[in-house]
Amino acid sequence: MKQANDFAYDMLDLDVRKDKLLYYCSRDVILQEEDGDVNITTTFKPVRHNGIFEPAGNAADEKITFTLKAYDDEVLRFSGSFNGEVPDEKSVMLSLDTSLDKRPLSVCPVTGGWELRDDQRNVRMRILTEAAEERHWSDFIRKAYPMFQAELFPDGKTSVPFMSYDQFFPGKLDSVSLGFTRDGMACQSLFSLYSRPNEHFTGTGERFARMDLSGRTITLENTDALGVNSRKTYLNVPFYLSSRGYGLFIHSSSHMRLSFADISTRAVQGLLEEGSLDLFFIGGSSPERILSNYRRLTGFPPEVPLWSYGIWMSRMSYFSAAEVEKIGDRLRDEDYPCDVFHLDSGYFKNDWICDWKFSKERFPKIEEFLHKMRIKGYRFSVWQTPNIGKENPLNKEATEKKYLPPVNEDNTLITASDFSGQDFGGQIDFTNPDAAEWYKNLLRGLLDIGIACIKTDFGEKILMNADFMNMNSQKLHNMYALLYQKNAFEVSGEYCEEPIIWARSGWAGAQRFPLHWGGDTAATWDGMAGTLRGGLHLGLSGFTLWSHDVPGFHGLPEFSNTWPSAALYLRWTQFGTFTSHMRYHGTSPREPWEYPEVSDLVRKWWKLRYALIPYLVSEANYASKGGLPMLAALLFHHYDDPIVWHIDDQYYLGRDFLVSPVMNGAGERDVYLPDGEWVDFWTGEMHSGKKWIGIRQWPPAIMPLFVRKNAQVPFYPTRVEHTGQMDLNKSELIRFDKSYNGLMNTFLRSLTGFTQKDIDM
Repeated sequence: MKQANDFAYDMLDLDVRKDKLLYYCSRDVILQEEDGDVNITTTFKPVRHNGIFEPAGNAADEKITFTLKAYDDEVLRFSGSFNGEVPDEKSVMLSLDTSLDKRPLSVCPVTGGWELRDDQRNVRMRILTEAAEERHWSDFIRKAYPMFQAELFPDGKTSVPFMSYDQFFPGKLDSVSLGFTRDGMACQSLFSLYSRPNEHFTGTGERFARMDLSGRTITLENTDALGVNSRKTYLNVPFYLSSRGYGLFIHSSSHMRLSFADISTRAVQGLLEEGSLDLFFIGGSSPERILSNYRRLTGFPPEVPLWSYGIWMSRMSYFSAAEVEKIGDRLRDEDYPCDVFHLDSGYFKNDWICDWKFSKERFPKIEEFLHKMRIKGYRFSVWQTPNIGKENPLNKEATEKKYLPPVNEDNTLITASDFSGQDFGGQIDFTNPDAAEWYKNLLRGLLDIGIACIKTDFGEKILMNADFMNMNSQKLHNMYALLYQKNAFEVSGEYCEEPIIWARSGWAGAQRFPLHWGGDTAATWDGMAGTLRGGLHLGLSGFTLWSHDVPGFHGLPEFSNTWPSAALYLRWTQFGTFTSHMRYHGTSPREPWEYPEVSDLVRKWWKLRYALIPYLVSEANYASKGGLPMLAALLFHHYDDPIVWHIDDQYYLGRDFLVSPVMNGAGERDVYLPDGEWVDFWTGEMHSGKKWIGIRQWPPAIMPLFVRKNAQVPFYPTRVEHTGQMDLNKSELIRFDKSYNGLMNTFLRSLTGFTQKDIDM
């Protein structure tokens, strides 16, 4: 469809559904206190679009009541319904922290309107009921529609105004503060907030675009993104962060459209495919505090096991126990530390036909094999999917018992990256408790024999014309991944105190079920850049832990037969070393000896990775209790610096490392050092921030890596083959102060094997 550059068409789709009425919220307001909350009853007036919005004389006004609740000192909840739907207080998206005490609100009349104040006398909302001051000149243009005017203060100081008069002249609207559309029984809800000219926006889940989302309109609808270089995304989150110092969590799983100063450059607009609004306005001023408050609503991520911070080795796919054991032995023989093997679809009897069982021909005596590999220090992760094809031996049982929902008509294969070619049957119905328990039993069969991690692949799409038991498909689509991962995580928790899954899709609250990886990225430099952007935005959407396929998943132009270059393999290894989790995976072999030009350097980086694990564990535990992600955009620590809202190729790992991956074959890049004092990890050279250091050519062996001055970083001081040989109490601190004069003068030199020649510029 051609972009119309018009609110009526690009936001409301009135070029497609011409008979829809828009109901806008007027200035008529009645306030009533009830049990510490405030009910706000307003009048919504119908208008019809005929080039401009004009009163719809054949439709009546509607009275709608919104409720304002205050949670503690920094969260407001503004909710109401246009069609009788009410917010689900038991929503799986929510996991309200016990620290979220309700603050009673009271209504106080003031000149021109009302103030809603909490028990500390802080103003939490201001509503204006008087018309704008008028100095009459002409009757050429009729009077403006009397729009709802209000301003929220989620933390009692940060102003978040609704966008009230966004128009050229009355009827030519670019947004409305609050509204809904109706077309027969179909209802959509609408809101608009004021956007300042210099305001920046981030978050909304796994975006592969630039850091600042201002000027973009985004559809939050999970799908198989087929890479990391398009607008599509596997994992959306209905939350965004503003540089003004607030966040907005839209408590809904419906498809929605968010426009960040795009359709109207003075408004953030949201359109939801449902008839209710449940908005959490989150204050806290700093991004870290705002994200901590968001996690108080949707859940904090738990700790994950020590072994998960080691290196994971995989490809698509290993096809036998003998093949895996041979590679495992070679890793040990050639002094490459490693903790996990991941088995993709090749462990089934028929490749891609997921029956949750090991092939007896290719993996005979599977328990003995897993035990033998465990003695060598290896754990196993396995692939599976909730999609059960018609050729799957489980399809008959799942269909008869309605573990797969009935489908209203024939369907075609909808998961284009499922390479099986089998006829598509459907997804397990996780809204059906019996189906969820059946699925858990399938996973128990794998966990019983010693599998350590379940890869919850797919989950981004469902059959929209299927009759799921306890939720319609429109509401379930985005939430499906959350239910899927919740079940896998819960059953994994029956087998260990610190469960972990490996997930691709997600929605609000999925951070409670770590961890997530960045999808099927291309093994190219732009694939690497898109991967990092996705990780940064995910960290700005409430997720702490994150990983990605090193050195990219699929080749270009030949999917499996174009291999990553040696330079890309090495540079992506450097990037992966400094992310929370590190897995090699792809459509061609990924073992380091397959890239002999760089394999010796790769070994050094793997050893540095294992030396870094005490820091990773410590920082992950810290981050999981607050609002930080492990891979954090610079704006978390320097949000008052406007430059960092545009930097999407650097990041903090934990609180102390400033990481700048090299993402081109020439080895060139510039680095922005934010405010503070910085120590070059390689040389010990001191730098003062807020400056660019200039484009330099970085030797293949190293990437730009700086540490906060005076940081005390724990490293593991001895070589290990796997984390089972670690005792973190034996970690040693390296102090990055004036006494630090470079990597060559620490125990890391002999531990990793780096030489002075490696780091010379």
